[in-house]
Amino acid sequence: MAHDPDEHYRRLARTYERNWADRPGYVAWMAERIMAWLEPAPDPRIVDVGSGTGLFLNRLMSRVSATTPLLCVDPSQPMLDMLPDDPRLTPVCATAEQIATGEVPLPYEKVDAFVFKEAIHHVKGIPETLRGLAGMLAPGGLILIVTLPPRLDYPLFPEALDRFAAGQPEPADLVSALDAADLEAECAIESYTVTIDREQWLDLVGNQWMSVLSTFSTAEIEAGLDHIRARHPGPTITYEDRFAFVRGVRT
Repeated sequence: MAHDPDEHYRRLARTYERNWADRPGYVAWMAERIMAWLEPAPDPRIVDVGSGTGLFLNRLMSRVSATTPLLCVDPSQPMLDMLPDDPRLTPVCATAEQIATGEVPLPYEKVDAFVFKEAIHHVKGIPETLRGLAGMLAPGGLILIVTLPPRLDYPLFPEALDRFAAGQPEPADLVSALDAADLEAECAIESYTVTIDREQWLDLVGNQWMSVLSTFSTAEIEAGLDHIRARHPGPTITYEDRFAFVRGVRT
């Protein structure tokens, strides 16, 4: 099956925030953890790379202003079109690579933080891109990468788990890339226990909410759903959602 990332995110944009509406605890937890790792000063110059609809950085809204807005970078214009109409948010339709090379300029001469929330796996040439972004950091600035480890505990079908792992960078490799970009790097794994209604989980998988799921045919997704139903016959599903928080700081 041909995978069209643009079409995937065009379709996802219509339902993205609704996918998380029944899990406000997770959204709040993730937003709090991002804030804790960022430790933002007042009026920070922050770039959210792969921002989508900006859902997970809403707690930063009280720290930014119309004069130093949060830059929401995403190559999907339909996702950016879902951003709130707020002068504290500035959409930038671009890839991380285009920002790193200067092909698409930012309104800030220097940046206090670049944030990747489950977006780094879309970057081609991760070491080169991170080095380019590191060169744009102000003293004390940082790059924060929040990413899933290659091996997930998600209740998916084996083919999806294997395909995801094949395309996902190892956290240790991200640490090495930040070190090579002359940043002081660190990494920690944090987890959140997810309990979700089984039918809602099946809807998420059926709607191919993860980009890796959009690489499977309709028949393959249906077979995968049958696998999940057989493995999880109860009304709810519980699993550990583990994230690597990888941070590199310009000292």
